[in-house]
Amino acid sequence: MTRRGLAELIAIVAPPACVACREPLRRADDQLCAGCLRALPWLRGRCCPRCALPRHRRDGCPAARAAFARAWAPMAYAGPARALVGALKFRAALAVAEVMAAQLAATLPRKLRRGVVVPIPAQAARRRSRGFDPVGVLASSFAARLELPLRPVLTRHDRAARQLRAGRTARTAAGRIVIHVTAAPAGPVLLVDDVHTTGATLDACARALANDGLRDITAITYARTL
Repeated sequence: MTRRGLAELIAIVAPPACVACREPLRRADDQLCAGCLRALPWLRGRCCPRCALPRHRRDGCPAARAAFARAWAPMAYAGPARALVGALKFRAALAVAEVMAAQLAATLPRKLRRGVVVPIPAQAARRRSRGFDPVGVLASSFAARLELPLRPVLTRHDRAARQLRAGRTARTAAGRIVIHVTAAPAGPVLLVDDVHTTGATLDACARALANDGLRDITAITYARTL
């Protein structure tokens, strides 16, 4: 039986549902229904090239001192985009990574389509508990679509707790995130993560790369917390 035939058989037994609203889907290989596709929170218009936010608070750009040179994201972290991230990270819906990577690659500005793709590393314990690395899967698909080399050269050596409910002060505390570089890649770096929140993890990774002499580092994420 072909892969498509198997998918159709599974769909008969357990009809596929939209990962965001759980409405039935017409095709087994879809991830979002038509309504949720229309509701995706695209970030349109001008965004800060440094932090990827459409506007700043009174205290200015939060990435003013970040080690990455620029940041970009196609989506706000809300609605169906948030549901896609959650399905990948917490339900191991690996097919979702293909959707996210396709949207990333299709909308990435031309000037950023160069260099090497470096995924943000997961903590070893978290990767073992999940059985896979969500960002690694996303970065691999993203790199393949752009025909750019994938370089997983970062490792994480801290045991910081989950960031889901951590405030900005906790997330950005010195020494909270410990990143090592196993081999410095050559050329511009596209540093890939799923969500850009405070930028603490992105900054720690970019700083580790910068300490190895890299300066042209762009933080690429699927979604940006506003």
